[in-house]
Amino acid sequence: MNDPRLERWRLVLGEPTQTALGVTLAGDELAMDRALGAVYDHDRKGGLGASNPNIARWLGDIRGFFPSSVVRIIQTDAIERLNLKQLLLEPELLEGCEPDVALVATLLSLSKVLPVKTREMARRVVRRVVDDVERRLRDALVSAVRGALNRSRRTRRPRANAIDWDRTIRKNLRHYQPDRRTIIAETLVGYQPRSAALRDIVLCVDQSGSMASSLVYASIAGAVLASIRSLRTRMIVFDTAVVDLTEHLDDPVDLLFGTQLGGGTDIHKALGYCAGVIDRPRDTTLVLVTDLYEGGDVQGMIRRAAALVASGVNLIVLLALSDDGAPSFDANNARRFAEIGVPCFACTPDKLAAMLAASLQRQDIGLWAASAGLVVRGESA
Repeated sequence: MNDPRLERWRLVLGEPTQTALGVTLAGDELAMDRALGAVYDHDRKGGLGASNPNIARWLGDIRGFFPSSVVRIIQTDAIERLNLKQLLLEPELLEGCEPDVALVATLLSLSKVLPVKTREMARRVVRRVVDDVERRLRDALVSAVRGALNRSRRTRRPRANAIDWDRTIRKNLRHYQPDRRTIIAETLVGYQPRSAALRDIVLCVDQSGSMASSLVYASIAGAVLASIRSLRTRMIVFDTAVVDLTEHLDDPVDLLFGTQLGGGTDIHKALGYCAGVIDRPRDTTLVLVTDLYEGGDVQGMIRRAAALVASGVNLIVLLALSDDGAPSFDANNARRFAEIGVPCFACTPDKLAAMLAASLQRQDIGLWAASAGLVVRGESA
């Protein structure tokens, strides 16, 4: 009987280690090894093959042997290593895939060439992932942002019908006049009208292929933010062209299918567009989601960023908005942004709410990121 620990090592290391480990696989373990070997055995002679039955059988195998979190990893590796784009071009096979953000990113990159028979299934897959991510992000985003906006709405010069009498009385207790048995309200505390948007958020997202997962998360977050009435949210995507997708924020699936992953990167042009649509710079947070690999005018990019900062815009660069580790990014450009006071760091989706709340309160985002355990790039040690 095989040692279970050696069996696991045999599955990890592959068939060439079978003799050295003294392990012979059989039954489910052998079938599991074959499913893994189809993707990870570089010396294989067969692989998954091109036929749909082989791929369908393989999808069924990995879903039976591994939990969904592992299935997603193997599935993504299979698409990348074996170029199995046919997984996404047949609705029956696509339906068998485990939906996740990586799969959505791949579907979006192929959206222009998907056959008609596959498009509806692709939209259903994207919808499942979008709904799942939105459920995870919504409560935290709405709670954090509304809390920050409520604190921002307080004013010391409220209209008569907007005075918060409870806070006003507490604020002025020290001005109580015993002889008159009353409080002299030297400081009034109240709120700005709810009807007006208190802050603007502009999400400007790089849609080059390397930013695929970040684009998915940013689009879903943008849709959630757009549902907050006291916040005015704009969604802009760019490669070498700039597209304003704000009108699609009510449906993140439509928004995502309005993007076009791939192509070059012109951050200079994107910042120029943002400058043209920002009409309240001191009330605006501009979140630039990009790895800073600029294909356009680098010096112009920095000048435009500096001009936005000088006008009062709270500019933040997210090198990635994803669950992945440290991103690949242009370190020189990160240093240039840091020199003009713009923090650059990668952010996971679960920390996005706290980051936006801090930005709406005009906290030092570089310090916030460091305190949150995020690595701020480009700053000198």
